[in-house]
Amino acid sequence: MLERFKVPEDIAVRVPQADMRAAVESILTTLGMPADDAAKSADVLLYADVRGIDSHGVSNMMRPYVAGLKGGQINPTPSMRRDRDFPASVSIDCDRGLGLAQGKEMMDLAIERARTNGIGVVTAFNGRHYGPSAYYAHMALEHDMVGVSMTAGGVQVAPTGGAEPLLGLNPIGIAAPSSNEVPFIFDASMSSVAGNKIQLLRRVGGDVLPGWITDAEGAPIMSEAKVPDKFLMLPLGGTREIGSHKGFGLSMMVEILCGLITGTGGGPHRRQGVGHYFMAYNIAAFTDVDVFKRDMDEYLRTLLDCQPAPGEDRVVYPGIPEHEAEQDRAANGIPYHPEVIGWFNGVMEELQITSPLPNVEAA
Repeated sequence: MLERFKVPEDIAVRVPQADMRAAVESILTTLGMPADDAAKSADVLLYADVRGIDSHGVSNMMRPYVAGLKGGQINPTPSMRRDRDFPASVSIDCDRGLGLAQGKEMMDLAIERARTNGIGVVTAFNGRHYGPSAYYAHMALEHDMVGVSMTAGGVQVAPTGGAEPLLGLNPIGIAAPSSNEVPFIFDASMSSVAGNKIQLLRRVGGDVLPGWITDAEGAPIMSEAKVPDKFLMLPLGGTREIGSHKGFGLSMMVEILCGLITGTGGGPHRRQGVGHYFMAYNIAAFTDVDVFKRDMDEYLRTLLDCQPAPGEDRVVYPGIPEHEAEQDRAANGIPYHPEVIGWFNGVMEELQITSPLPNVEAA
């Protein structure tokens, strides 16, 4: 994550993950979620925070979850059902449940089907936000599988050359196991930058970079600037000249695999909530697992040994920065903006919950 998104260390409130987990679970259970589902949700949020995926951790995501549970948009006690069931694929109706609480079960099912059939795919509809895609892709690694997960994010992105929000943020997560090197774990939205990172910028007072967003009329902002009140996200690549048609196409792919393939529409035509996609490749169905891991180690080490470009210190691949963040935050606590801690304390006071967090005033 770029430095501009991070909470400055001189104001950061470092919180042990166990304390934040207790706060999250107590809020969710008080709002009607069963304890097991609250624990699963906390697993996903703390995965994001510990690994430095701050855009999808508690700072940004607990607010809409609390609002959705209070307002009835999120069903705290859903009954998932299998809408279609084939040997290698399953389609699931999520019954308006929070994806964080449901996603693990669906990825486990994809892994189970891949163990028998070589590949396993689970699609889901009528769901709600499920957090970072990497969490679900990562689950496949301990089973010697490659994991893939996608979700249809908020419809905030303009197509290349367009001035209307017709595409979702639409992240893709992919994870592949290795033996000795840190595994490859990729997670990125198909927008120019994750939509939630704009909220991080607003919180820390940072500027957007060229090609991230448009102005209110849909014209790409091509100089560093403050976040305007009204804007659209641009596809990955920013503008046509530097490849936004690629992000546009990949975003449409996610819409197709998460929405249209479940019969619930795409983009602004989505019906029945958010769609998710989980896929596992059983490596043993394609090659020897030991050969795959050896080849991954060789490739990953070659990337790490790459000669840095002028002005750069090193080359890293997806998974390395998150691994390093996890080492720091597991030992020293997770750095939160004081405003975030103040918000949590305010919500817990409102819900008459004793807060395990430091006493910090909300901004």
